[in-house]
Amino acid sequence: MSSPEQPATDTAARHGLLPWLVAVAFFMQALDTTILNTAVPSIARALGVAPLSMKSVLSSYSLSLAVFIPVSGWMANRFGTRRVFAAAIGLFALGSLLCGLARDLHWLVAFRILQGCGGAMMVPVGRLTLVRAFPKSQLVRAMSFVAVPALVGPMLGPLAGGLITGYLHWSVIFFLNVPIGLAGLLLVYRFLPDYRERSPPPLDVAGLILFSSGIALLSYVLEVFGEHRLSAQQVLALLGLSLLLLGAYGVRSARTANPLLRLRLFAVRTFRAAVSGSFFTRIAIGGVPFLFPLLYQVGLGYTPVQSGLLLMPQALAAITLKVLTPRILARLGYRAVLVTNTVMLGVLIGLFATIGAATPVWLIVLLAFAYGFFQSLQFTSMNTLVYADVEEGDASSASTISSTAQQLSMSFGVATASLVAAWFVPDRFHTSAPQMIRGVHEAFLVLGVATIVSAVVFRSLRAGDGSAISLHRAGAAEGGGALALADVQPPSQPLS
Repeated sequence: MSSPEQPATDTAARHGLLPWLVAVAFFMQALDTTILNTAVPSIARALGVAPLSMKSVLSSYSLSLAVFIPVSGWMANRFGTRRVFAAAIGLFALGSLLCGLARDLHWLVAFRILQGCGGAMMVPVGRLTLVRAFPKSQLVRAMSFVAVPALVGPMLGPLAGGLITGYLHWSVIFFLNVPIGLAGLLLVYRFLPDYRERSPPPLDVAGLILFSSGIALLSYVLEVFGEHRLSAQQVLALLGLSLLLLGAYGVRSARTANPLLRLRLFAVRTFRAAVSGSFFTRIAIGGVPFLFPLLYQVGLGYTPVQSGLLLMPQALAAITLKVLTPRILARLGYRAVLVTNTVMLGVLIGLFATIGAATPVWLIVLLAFAYGFFQSLQFTSMNTLVYADVEEGDASSASTISSTAQQLSMSFGVATASLVAAWFVPDRFHTSAPQMIRGVHEAFLVLGVATIVSAVVFRSLRAGDGSAISLHRAGAAEGGGALALADVQPPSQPLS
């Protein structure tokens, strides 16, 4: 990296602007994954289509994320983090503007794909920029900060979508991203450090086609899994084809000098535990938001706005208690935190099965607050452990693999929750409130047990793993104190 870029790096890190830039981008991407859910009926009426036809609007975004995430790491190495991150925000804002102007279902789907293309690059490139800007010893604090919007966005999405469609026009949902994106572009060009490789390898085009096709097809299978429009044979055929494509990529990756994704990183114990543990844990956790509206609205009779407000304590916990995450990791280390915290999350998910018509609101709020804290601690721990023992040259590939696995696990989580709920509540639209409550309770118990079982993956970690990031042993001497992000200093030399 050329020397003129260094002052921007110093300024951004010294004043805490870099984490804020990444956090805002994360919030935009995360919010957009759920904000449309409560607006689907209104948009369907405006476009003159059946609500079921809106499925393509929701799934096209996640499919776009799955396709474009794998190439984001190479693009950052080739064109620089600043240029790619700015392009990602620009594409996302442009796609949002066009979505708001669309008055036809097909155009709306097309613009959602464009929006997803930008969103796909924002998360891995933003995370990669943090990894290269901050030393490992300060990475937890930075990641703790930017993890909050990724948690808050999906929680605020349903509430924000309901309020906007109830009091404004559905297109405002998309227009909100435009001014945020324009402000982000200005700040990115002024303050974001520009990391890139001096001689990046050529793009593995064949690997990109194999991997992206396999991931896109697998994401599609997860989206439509359990629907009646595809037979079991068709679903199995698509699943088999997606696995065949991914298997072909695995073979090519092992035989290629510069593959799109360096799967050899799974030989690193901490990376393997972080990515695989995150995948299985997020499958169960990712299905919980799907169950909350069924319990609160259909079962207990709360309005959509009241239901959304009951999710707010999770966001508040993530924000107010984020300062404790570095201290907890410094005192206990990754292995103890992830094993114990995963079990606690499973227990809390199971406790939601105790909520009924007689449950006081304050108890629901308390459970949601506790769940939000442990969920925030879980995500920050998993996201930072990914880079604990990864070489600097592999940081881009590690970020891309981690982001792709997270996207798949979230899609799989929603599909899993949908299937579990359908198993216990065969007819969600023609059932009594007590039957709905009982069915959702059973689903919470299943997801809670699945979360507890996923803790087994983290038992492969050793007590000292990730100490360069968590400061587990050094933290005892330093008190594990949390620093304000404004006090975090960048490395003295560029890391790329």
